[in-house]
Formats: sequence, C-alpha cells, structure tokens
Amino acid sequence: MELYSIDIFSGVGGLTEGMHQADFKTYLAFEIDKIASMAYKLNHSGTTVITKDIRKVSISSIKRNLNGKKIHLLAGCPPCQGFSSIRRLNRLQPVSDERNSLIMEYVRLVKGLKPLTIMMENVPGLVNYDLFIKAVDILQNELKYHVEYKVVNVKNYGIPQSRRRLVLVGSRLGEISVAEQVEGKRTVRDTIGNLPLPANSSDKLHKIFPVHTQGVQERINLTPKDGGSRKDLPEKYVLKCHKGENIGFNDVYGRLRWNDYSTTITGGCLNPSKGRFLHPEQNRNISAREAALLQSFPPDYIFPTDVPNLNISLMIGNALPPKLSYYQSLNIKNHLKEHLG
Repeated sequence: MELYSIDIFSGVGGLTEGMHQADFKTYLAFEIDKIASMAYKLNHSGTTVITKDIRKVSISSIKRNLNGKKIHLLAGCPPCQGFSSIRRLNRLQPVSDERNSLIMEYVRLVKGLKPLTIMMENVPGLVNYDLFIKAVDILQNELKYHVEYKVVNVKNYGIPQSRRRLVLVGSRLGEISVAEQVEGKRTVRDTIGNLPLPANSSDKLHKIFPVHTQGVQERINLTPKDGGSRKDLPEKYVLKCHKGENIGFNDVYGRLRWNDYSTTITGGCLNPSKGRFLHPEQNRNISAREAALLQSFPPDYIFPTDVPNLNISLMIGNALPPKLSYYQSLNIKNHLKEHLG
C-alpha cells in the first residue's frame, strides 16, 4: 500500500525527509520562502513544491493537484516564532507576530482535505496559546480526530541535540499516541568527530563558517576546549555587555562538548554570539554542514551555498530534525497499517 503525504510550511524539507525515510510519498509541499523552496526541490525532486503563501492557496486548487489521491498524512510545522522562549525571553505571553495565527491555516487544510492522519510540530510555548487550544478543540470535537500532543526532547530520538518541541498527532481511524522515545544516546563526537578539517573538505557546505575580527578570534582561541565558555576567559576579554550578574545568555561564545548533546541548533547557528556554537576543539564556529548533521540531516543533504550565510543558518536552524520526523512518521505508518491492513 502506497502512503501519500502533504507537507505544509515545508522549509528545506526536514519533515519530508523523515516521512520519506518512513516510506511515505510526499505528493505536495508548500513553502513561501523561495530559497528554502529551492533547497527543498534539490533534495525531493519527486514532490510538487508550491512556492506560495498558504493563506492564498484554496482547498479546490489542492484537490486539483491531488487528482483524486487519498492523503494518508497531512504534516506541517506552522511558523510560530512569537512563542519561542528566545523571543518571549521566558515570559508567558507570546510576542506579537502575524505568523502566530498560521496554526489556523493548518486546521483549515485539515478540515478541507480530511486526511486520515495528521502531524504537527512546533515550539513548546504554543501549548498554552488560545489558538492552539481552539485548534485542538476543532480537531477533536468538530472534525472527530483522535488527538494527542506532548512536549518532547529530540535528544530522546537518536538526535545529537537537546531541543524541546511540541508534537501533535491525530487520526480519524482510532486512538493514536506520540511516538515513544528510542534507546541510545548520540553525541556531538558521534556526529561530527570524524569530519575532515574544512580546509581539507570537498564539501562546500562544510567550508561555510564565520570569519571574525582579531578581537573575537582571540576570545575564541582562549576559550577552553570541550565545553569552555565566555565565563572562562580572563577579565580583560570579557565584553562590556557581559559584565555584571545575570546579563546575557551564558552559552554565547561557548564550545560544544564532545561527549554530550549539542545545544539547540537555531537560526543563529553560524554566529557564536547567538549561542554555544563553537567547535569543541577547533578555533572556529561549527560549519554549516556540522550544524545540519547535528540537526540529523543526512550527510549528503543539499543546501544552496551561493546565498548569504544568514539564509543558510536560518534554513538549517528552523528545520524540523528529520530523525524526529522519521520516528513520528514510522509510528503513524504502523497505525495506518493496523487500521487499513
């Protein structure tokens, strides 16, 4: 039995990559950003990618594209940056952002297309938002989906990164649960420890990392290997903005630890002032390829390298880790097989 899926807010295809690894065929993908859409197409040529604002896409046009195909899984990661802990600075209230309402676009498509199962991933802060509560109510009581949602950490799914995410799954066929965590720990060393030096690599993505001023580079050189941070630097190297108690984020200009998970790979992963993104022992930021590997993308996943570094880091950091998608999709696949035979 062939299983068909749709990916909404697809980005570079992290969600799709996991679905494909679980044997779903993604028939349609929707992504508003042209560069991310281009990256998606480079890796998933068998999927029709529609580069358009989902709010301007009609249900009838999607059905025409489907040409009668049944959708087994409608998956998506609606951008809700207003609920991220960094944007909120750990306040309970979300930051005003028009993208916060995109969750209702996801519900609109579920209502119009009636897929057998659904999957949605988002930031944990969304769980207390009134529109999320409303969305779950519509899915359960109006559309009659069995729904479960849970905040999970991707490190518990074989991913070398600590990253908390809200996962929602639903089914019209019967009760369904978020996939259970898997055994084993994958570390930074397991993931990037055997890569060649960027200068010796033929991988263009591995050669992409920031070049710094002399002062910043000196601070990096002095940061102790394997987990050191800005707090370990001599007083004269401490930036004014970091002086005083409880000022700034402790992880900025910090090194990853070889035998641990990485910190969350964000859209600032190519900037050491944005988090703990320094290589465990080399005096540099992690490369774009290393960031993608820590997100669990396959080693040969293609990202455009002729675009600004900020675009590359956003594409990588904003993506759903493919391995999380794989385990959730595999769980849904087994659910479908159980109910459809």
